[in-house]
Amino acid sequence: MINVILPSQLESYTEGLRDITLDLGGDESQSLKLFDVIKALDERFPGLAFRVVDEQKSIRRHIAIFVGETLVRDLQVPLKGGERVHIVGALSGG
Repeated sequence: MINVILPSQLESYTEGLRDITLDLGGDESQSLKLFDVIKALDERFPGLAFRVVDEQKSIRRHIAIFVGETLVRDLQVPLKGGERVHIVGALSGG
């Protein structure tokens, strides 16, 4: 199980949900990547991945993703069951 926390900017894609638990199957030894989490979110909420990942399969510049307490910029980061993924949208203004 992976717990995903989403920013309010994505609520319109997730039916208002911001705290989602994903069961990606397999056992603890299965190698999951952050990409698998984004793919699973997009399968459940079509269009969400495009808001987080660009056409080059990179995390968009205005998005920060934390795995646990660590900021990551690579979708190939390995995950373990029970980890928390926190997606944060940048704020702007003046």
